Amino acid sequence: MKKGVLFIVCGPSGVGKTTLAQHLLKSCPRLTPSVSYTTRAPRHGEVHGVDYHFVDEAEFVEMRDSDRFAEWARVHGNFYGTPVSGILQAWKDNRDVLFDIDYQGAAQLQERFSEDARSVLVIPPSIKVLEERLRGRATDADDVIAQRLDAARHELAQFELYDYIVENDEFDAALQRLTAIYQACTQRMPLFRNHMMALLSE
Repeated sequence: MKKGVLFIVCGPSGVGKTTLAQHLLKSCPRLTPSVSYTTRAPRHGEVHGVDYHFVDEAEFVEMRDSDRFAEWARVHGNFYGTPVSGILQAWKDNRDVLFDIDYQGAAQLQERFSEDARSVLVIPPSIKVLEERLRGRATDADDVIAQRLDAARHELAQFELYDYIVENDEFDAALQRLTAIYQACTQRMPLFRNHMMALLSE
């Protein structure tokens, strides 16, 4: 089976990583999103099997214990996990896989798929700007924003785990940088090893 790129995009809440990831998917047809399993309840508008696979904790634990996840983590009291089957199916379909996950999942994927996974940390121009963006949502109370900022500092402190860093100072420029990184990842030598061996055998 020909492998593809596992392209991991991470960043704290409010930094814009999900919006960047969604635009990257639209502009790069070879990319397909990873659909995680989670034990949290669906939010308004979320569709089972499209946004997440929503399962109860017993089913999640059974999948985890039978090694069916490429990575998994407990975040804010809920379990999240990436199924190995989704990665293998994407590669079978000649696709790359885009992950929008936290640093715990990124570290596990990079350890398990060291040759195939590449990770990007999306960062804000400053913590002050991140706070302004969180407050601009007008969806969270002050104590929740404070918790998110503490979590953001912790996640940003893991920066050495990542292969690349993209500052989301201006959206279009950040998207351009993220796209360039993904395109470079698709041209890495290991992905062409079999092709080169076939070429040299002619």
